[in-house]
Amino acid sequence: MLDVTRIKAISLDLDDTLWPIWPTIERAERVLHDWMVHNTPMAATLFSSPSALREIRDYMSTNRPDLRYDLSAVRRESIRLALYRAGENPLLAEEAFEVFFAERQRVTLFDDALPALEHLAQRFPLVSISNGNADVGRVGLARFFRASISAREFGVGKPDPRIFLAAAGAIDVQPEDVLHIGDDATLDVLGALNAGMQAGWVNRADHLWPHELQPQVTLAHLGELADLFR
Repeated sequence: MLDVTRIKAISLDLDDTLWPIWPTIERAERVLHDWMVHNTPMAATLFSSPSALREIRDYMSTNRPDLRYDLSAVRRESIRLALYRAGENPLLAEEAFEVFFAERQRVTLFDDALPALEHLAQRFPLVSISNGNADVGRVGLARFFRASISAREFGVGKPDPRIFLAAAGAIDVQPEDVLHIGDDATLDVLGALNAGMQAGWVNRADHLWPHELQPQVTLAHLGELADLFR
C-alpha cells in the first residue's frame, strides 16, 4: 500500500508516461526521410529499406556499446553510417539529426498529463528520469521540474538503482521519501523499488502485472495520481 505520508518528492518517467512515444518517433522519422529526399537522396533510398536499417542498428549495437545509454548519439551515428554507405557526405549527419531531434521534441501529451503536472508541481518538487532523449525544456515542461536526470548524461539507465538515487539527490531528498511514477514495469517500477523508493505503475492499457514484487499503487491515468493529493 502507498504511504502518502512519506512522500516528499515525485520522480516521473517521460516517454509513454506523459505522452505516447511511438507516434512521435514515427512522425520524426517521416520528417527526417523527407529532408533526406531533398538533401541526400541516395541515403533516403537506403533509409527506405527496413532490412538496411535493421542491419545499421545491429551494427551500432555491436560496435558502439559505449553509446548504449545515448539514444541521440546512436541515432546520429546511424545516420552518419547510412550517409557514408550511400556515398553521401557524412558531415551532413549533424544537420540531419537536428531535423529529426527537433521533431522528436514535438510531443502530444496525454490528456491527463498537464493537469496532473500543474497540480503535483504545486505540492512537491518533481524530477524527471528518462532513458530516452526528450528534453523537458524543448518539450515545454521545464517549469514543472526541479531537475531532470537522463541516462545519456548520467551514463547509466533505468532500472539501475543509481539513476534513481541520483534523481533523489538532485532534489535533496532521501530515496525512501520519493514516489516514482512510470509506465514500464521493469525499468520504472522494479528499478525504483530496488532503489528504496515507493513506485506507481501507470497502466493505461490494462496489462497484467508481470513481476512478483508489486508497486505500491497502480494508476489507469495520471489524474488518479493527482487525486491522491487533493
